[in-house]
Amino acid sequence: MAGLTLDAGALVALERRKQRVLGLLSVAHEDGWSVTAPSTAIAEWWRGRTDVSESILPAIDVEPVSLAPARLAGEAMARVRGATLADAIVMASAARRGDRVLTDDVRDFEKLGAYFPSVKVLGIRPLRSCWRSVARRS
Repeated sequence: MAGLTLDAGALVALERRKQRVLGLLSVAHEDGWSVTAPSTAIAEWWRGRTDVSESILPAIDVEPVSLAPARLAGEAMARVRGATLADAIVMASAARRGDRVLTDDVRDFEKLGAYFPSVKVLGIRPLRSCWRSVARRS
C-alpha cells in the first residue's frame, strides 16, 4: 500500500494548520495511505507539548529508527554531499516502505533522491487536485 512519510517541515506546516498540508493529508487518509514520520523527524519538530502537537501525533505512525534505515541513511550521507542525518533517515524510511516524502525542503530531498531513486519527493505547495493526480500515477 502506498504511503506518505513526513519530514519535520511537513510536521511544522501541519502544526501551523497550513491548508495545503491539511488537504494533502486528508486525501492520503481518504485513499487509505499510511502517514508516517520517523522518530528523528518528531525530535526535530517537537518543541514541547501543545494541544495542536498532541492532536497531530495520533494521526501519524511514528517509526522508531532501527539498524536497517540507520545504515541506509549513513550510506546516503557518505555519497550525497551536504545531506543531513534527519533528511537521510526520512528518505531511508520512505524507501523501505515505498512511500513518497512530503517536505518543505524539496531541493535537499531531491539531492538524496540520487541515492533513493524510487522515492518521490512532494513539496508541501501542490494543491489538492495536483496531489490526487500524483498519488494515483504510481
